[in-house]
Amino acid sequence: MIRIEIPFGEKFEIKNLVFDYNGTVAVDGIIIAGFFERLRKYSDLGIYVITADTYGTVKEQLKSTNIEVTIISKEKGSLDKLNFVKSLGSKSVMAFGNGSNDRLMLEEAGLGICIIGNEGASVKTLMSADMVVKSLDEALDLIDNPDKIIAGLRE
Repeated sequence: MIRIEIPFGEKFEIKNLVFDYNGTVAVDGIIIAGFFERLRKYSDLGIYVITADTYGTVKEQLKSTNIEVTIISKEKGSLDKLNFVKSLGSKSVMAFGNGSNDRLMLEEAGLGICIIGNEGASVKTLMSADMVVKSLDEALDLIDNPDKIIAGLRE
């Protein structure tokens, strides 16, 4: 569990990390180097990838990991992602995404992180996030060092 207490703000007990796939942890369907290695130390957390799997690669890319994959519909992906976060207990979730279908998920999660990355990010999603970073590495830095979250969110 990751405990985060924002001075004069909210307290979080993060038990689940939920990642969008393409544009967030993968580019053109291929996992960004270092993703698995950086998450290995968080075996006490639920780690999930939720995606419409545009390139059809997610299962192969994640087959030898402990990351749970959920494939959502292309038609109602926003609602699928929202409901998935709710099913985990929204407040216990730190969610990461960049696309329009990530907006509701980031808004619902205890902490929503928008990753701009190589594919850019939806402005609506950016506005729904608690924090915005430029890369997956910077997003993973927030998990490794929650003081960065505190510094970014304190009043």
